[in-house]
Amino acid sequence: MGGMGHITVPKDAGYTVADVEFMQGMIAHHAQAIHMSRMAEAHKANPRLLRLATKIDQSQVAEIRIMQDWLRSNGQAAPDTSSWRTMKMAGMLTDEQLKRLDAATGVAFDRLFLEGMIAHHEGALKMVEDLFKTPRGGQEVDVGVFAADVVTVQTAEIGIMRRMLAELPQP
Repeated sequence: MGGMGHITVPKDAGYTVADVEFMQGMIAHHAQAIHMSRMAEAHKANPRLLRLATKIDQSQVAEIRIMQDWLRSNGQAAPDTSSWRTMKMAGMLTDEQLKRLDAATGVAFDRLFLEGMIAHHEGALKMVEDLFKTPRGGQEVDVGVFAADVVTVQTAEIGIMRRMLAELPQP
């Protein structure tokens, strides 16, 4: 990850540097997913994919607010939604992948979106896995519950997206 600078955690805090890095990084990660999702309508995504993209957009906007509030309430830097342009984590699309997605329409867009968002969600799952592998990582109640929710929701969405991808007409 990177991009937010040095993190100081008070000695008596119930959270860790890994918790802060996770929340900061997940804001950037979610923000890129929102950016991708907001492309769907203009790129003539099929109605089912558009509904999924809208759901991803709405849920991740709300989750970003939760993460920013948690960071601020703990005296930590809370990145804004432009942070996805400078902070890179597992599963995030490259600039080239985003350009290809932006250039596509219809079924071609649907395919690139689904492939990209599956990889993106798998990256979020890796971020949670890394958090829980860190000593005391994810043990603070709000961080732990949030991370568990990411796993539940994004695992379900990966399943939906894989089925949608399998149902697309072959190129």
